[in-house]
Amino acid sequence: MPLMPKRVKYRKTQRGSRSGNASRTLKIDFGEFGLQTLERAWITNTQIEAARVAMTRNMKRKGKLWIRIFPDKSVTARPPETRMGKGKGQPEYWVAVVRPGNVLFELDGVPESVARESLRLAANKLPVRTRFVARHHAVK
Repeated sequence: MPLMPKRVKYRKTQRGSRSGNASRTLKIDFGEFGLQTLERAWITNTQIEAARVAMTRNMKRKGKLWIRIFPDKSVTARPPETRMGKGKGQPEYWVAVVRPGNVLFELDGVPESVARESLRLAANKLPVRTRFVARHHAVK
């Protein structure tokens, strides 16, 4: 089931700013290995879920996985072939805003070779360039 908020105060959010670098989730706080972003983007709830499935399958459900981002921003879209005006469209999907330096996923309880391969498979599902980090050198 894709990630999304249980409830929100306002259904429709503004697009906001993606400029700057990450100020949160810079360090690996829970696991031993992580996946850190090098670019800024919106990562959708389905992309996060696809990355999670790829990692858990490769790890054969051993070890522990933390997802450090959550899609709490709604993105609206208008129906196709709709005329201008008539207001803003309905929420279509949810995204997490990531900036350079965000740690997206953390792994623990698996060897480094398995962690590298799992995080590589997850990175292929995401729209950003990433790098593999270990606990002792995660800060940019």
